[in-house]
Amino acid sequence: MKKLRIPENLTTLAYKTIKSYIWEGRLDQGARLTEEFLARQLGISKSPVREALNRLESEGLIRIEPRRGAFLRTFSMKEIADLYDLREALEAHAVATAKVVPELLDKLRQSVERSRRYMISNDKLHYINEDIHFHALLARATGNERLVETLENLQHQVWLFRRHTYDLSRSKAVASHRAIVEALEKGDKRRAERLMRDHISGVCQRLLAHFREQGKAVAGAARR
Repeated sequence: MKKLRIPENLTTLAYKTIKSYIWEGRLDQGARLTEEFLARQLGISKSPVREALNRLESEGLIRIEPRRGAFLRTFSMKEIADLYDLREALEAHAVATAKVVPELLDKLRQSVERSRRYMISNDKLHYINEDIHFHALLARATGNERLVETLENLQHQVWLFRRHTYDLSRSKAVASHRAIVEALEKGDKRRAERLMRDHISGVCQRLLAHFREQGKAVAGAARR
């Protein structure tokens, strides 16, 4: 990690830097994050680091164990399926209740184009953030702040296990996002809602299939 030099809100800077470190896949599931280590790496005091870790814990990205440090959250297959089941329902509701105006459509189109560019350049961190941004735009268009907050936390947790399966869905996601925007442009919310459900459930199915195969490979290696 690079030391932080900008003298502004250190908690926010620490939060963004640690989260980027996680998104980039540079933290193993068994690795331990301590306030001392992070403060030394970032060149700041432990207080903003502690607040940043608490924020990441509230988002469901890490778990903090007293006197031991912070660890990445892990998810069972059932938990992954449950998260996606909830996310599908909320994302479809967001599409159905969003106030679609020209400004929103313009922002959605720009988001799709940025995602396409990040995908081509294999810019993983910016792609992840843009994917989250696309869905947040639709959520915010509902005017329901609780929905926005809930979906944001769900997205953060989803990307925690998707960061290692990044290539499974990125090309299909861009095409899905574009199709959703095109349906909204035509005023066909019913189709847009159906496309969103297909998009979320499709990602879930690919993820679960990947983890099942991964589990078989591990089990097979253990038997040899």
